[in-house]
Amino acid sequence: MSRDTADPTKAGGRLPPEADEDLEDLALREDYALNPDFVAMVVDAADRGDAERLRELLGALHPADVADLMGFLSADYREEVLAHLDPEALAEILSELDTEIREDLLDAVAPATLAKALEELDSDDAADVVDDLDDDKRAQVLAAMPEGDRAAIETSLAYGDETAGRLMQREVVAAPQFWTVGQTIDHFRSAGDDLPELFFDVYVVDPSYRPVGAAPVSHLLRSRRDVPLAQIMEPVTEIPVDMDQEEVAYIFDKYHLISAPVVEPGGRLVGQITVDDIVGVIQEESEEDILALAGVSDAGRNADIRDMVRSRLPWLMINTVTAAVAASVIHAFEGEITKLVTLAMLMPIVASLGGNAGTQTLTVAVRALANRELSAYNAVRTVGREMIVGVLNGLALAAVTGTVIFLLFHQVMLSVTFGLALVVNFFMAALAGALVPLVLDRMGRDPAVSSSVFVTFVTDFTGFFSFLGLAAFLLL
Repeated sequence: MSRDTADPTKAGGRLPPEADEDLEDLALREDYALNPDFVAMVVDAADRGDAERLRELLGALHPADVADLMGFLSADYREEVLAHLDPEALAEILSELDTEIREDLLDAVAPATLAKALEELDSDDAADVVDDLDDDKRAQVLAAMPEGDRAAIETSLAYGDETAGRLMQREVVAAPQFWTVGQTIDHFRSAGDDLPELFFDVYVVDPSYRPVGAAPVSHLLRSRRDVPLAQIMEPVTEIPVDMDQEEVAYIFDKYHLISAPVVEPGGRLVGQITVDDIVGVIQEESEEDILALAGVSDAGRNADIRDMVRSRLPWLMINTVTAAVAASVIHAFEGEITKLVTLAMLMPIVASLGGNAGTQTLTVAVRALANRELSAYNAVRTVGREMIVGVLNGLALAAVTGTVIFLLFHQVMLSVTFGLALVVNFFMAALAGALVPLVLDRMGRDPAVSSSVFVTFVTDFTGFFSFLGLAAFLLL
């Protein structure tokens, strides 16, 4: 069997016996990251074929930590770890795994075992796992599941990716308006395992099963048994089933929601979304925006090399074209550069500083757009503020760098030229950094994906042109 993980003996594969007394403390560092020595212990147990020790080590970890552990292991070690997980543990771990790792592991799990594991999950998590299966295995797994669970998963998969319908869990607690607190609590006790594993609200529904309010569980526990639900229920924020998950996350953040009902176009209650699902969405969307600013779409430990090249190369090609256009400015001023070689040394500094200033403004603008803090209403004020900040920063840096240039070259006009070019480029950097994402957003394009290419082009072009143009006018 091929092993591409480091030799466990070199990483401290087997710790002293006294260190094994509390595996839970040993497994994680103070920042809750996996301890490298613990990972090496897992590898060591797998190499020795010590199944009992391997189960002991895995049993000391939370399912999320086992999922994290999988990211540090090679494919062969992952399969060995997988063989020592019971269906309940497997279910929780599958829902926590990175997509790339999960897709590889699902191929190694028998359909019957996977079907049993999925029965332990809420419908939203189960659908997320099933969505990663190929068509043949998906059919085998669904056929091995109880009819109710299968129907719930198939219904979830019928909704579009990254929508509220795909994100929601179909298990909800609903009650009619005329029920009392006592009747509701008695229903909890009689329903038992049929209740969702996690819920925060009881949705009060009308005869058409449309939510008219929600009674938080905390209110139920503080109220008398004879109080009708209609008296303690609160208004609800309904989530349309086809709403994009990014919009859902925005609503949860804006209104500080713990859970929200999901409704069909007619208003009928079909599921709920809870805050634990939204935390994952917020993290996912934030990662996408951060990566998009750099023109990449991959960051996982197991990203495929071909996919990485495919996602990055197009933007590098576009950047090559814009860089060539900016460089054509240098060619146009070739004669001036020949007369004063110092220009060749200083002009990249103007472009570089302008690029950094543009990136700062761009990052602020993209963040503001993502958080709905920037719109047509306040665009003029925001752009104007950024332009003032750009000019002030340019003046401050022009004073500092101009002084340094004078001390080095003893040429007043060279210092003045550099300073003026810097102010011009900072002004354009602020203008482009604020306007480019706004324009792309109005065009319906993701401003995080392509803004940086255009802003860099503006700062490079303006930096070269302003510095060389002013030099030709003032110095030569």
